[in-house]
Amino acid sequence: MYKRTMESVIKKISKSFPVLLVTGPRQVGKTTLLEMCASENMTYISLDDLDVRNLAQNDPGLFIQTYTPPLIIDEIQYAPELFSYIKIIVDREKKNGLFWLTGSQKFHLMKGITESLAGRVAVLDLLGLSNSEINDSSEDSEPFLPTNVIKPSQSIGVVEVFRKIWFGSFPRVIEHPDARDIFYRSYIQTYIQRDVKDILNISNEITFHKFLGAIAARTGQLLNYSDLARDVDIDNKTVKAWLSVLEASGLVYLLYPYHTNVTKRIIKTPKLYFLDTGLCAYLTKWTTPEALETGAMSGAIFETFVVTEILKSYWHNGKEANFYFYRDSDQKEIDLLIEANNIIYPIEIKKTATPSKLAVKNFPVLNKLDKQIGHGALICLTSKTIPVSAEITAISAVTL
Repeated sequence: MYKRTMESVIKKISKSFPVLLVTGPRQVGKTTLLEMCASENMTYISLDDLDVRNLAQNDPGLFIQTYTPPLIIDEIQYAPELFSYIKIIVDREKKNGLFWLTGSQKFHLMKGITESLAGRVAVLDLLGLSNSEINDSSEDSEPFLPTNVIKPSQSIGVVEVFRKIWFGSFPRVIEHPDARDIFYRSYIQTYIQRDVKDILNISNEITFHKFLGAIAARTGQLLNYSDLARDVDIDNKTVKAWLSVLEASGLVYLLYPYHTNVTKRIIKTPKLYFLDTGLCAYLTKWTTPEALETGAMSGAIFETFVVTEILKSYWHNGKEANFYFYRDSDQKEIDLLIEANNIIYPIEIKKTATPSKLAVKNFPVLNKLDKQIGHGALICLTSKTIPVSAEITAISAVTL
């Protein structure tokens, strides 16, 4: 049982909102988290139970009479009919902490939330276990900025880093590493395809599985719809529809370029990141951490690991992640920009143990943005936190 960063966030937010919704991919621990945070008088109900789901869908009024708040409702996306009834109770009771909801399909959820529960619900995004949660240091975790690190780094080799990347962040895989392959195979068969088919009516599962592999192979790269469509033999419209569902399911993340009126030469295409590196490695058929580390995807999946760990540091603390990247028509690129308090913090990610100024040579291009530029970071495989210059620090990826 891992202590999650979001525990304290849930307890705090629940005192201020009548409804709390935790979204995220299946199997990342949403239910376990809420049960750990719940008081003894809260009732737990799962809409994965078909009898309960049938009642919620066909007689939501009786459902609410049968299961009274304070109530945890798991997989609420299966019964959006409940939202209007939850609103009635919330407006009548005028209490906080009445309903805790989980959902693994934002595609369905947010429409019902915005129509029925706007202003009454706090929405939190949960991903798999963060590195700090696995290392039992979640209480020290805070949203990453180059200025707020800087914890002493443990010495860890590249193979061990790629072992973390290869296994991924799903709690069941971390707890039972021998079951890694069977977990991911089952995950694809029983969760992704089932959930996606509910929305898209996909008739050819082989084509969709091929699409998943093609997406995974492009993690850390600029998104090219036409290339994806050609490789999978589907049209651009289908690529966009399928990708939007993966994004809503919390399986992929699109990082958009920073753009202002003074940066008209900046590339406007987003970058694509798979949100679990273990699932990504499984889909791209890397059978060992060693093969992944020496293979063609090595740099891209290391970058993916770093971006997702930084993203978790924000989402698991209940914070919005104002993340961008920079790339202009002169091919000058900076992997990640974090905007906080109207300051831009530049971050470069390199799979190297020997940080150098050459890796951050593009940082000065940000001076034309007419923004305050904060302290920068080079996140890499260095064994210790060291300055690259007065304005840039090299930070070990395992301290995230």
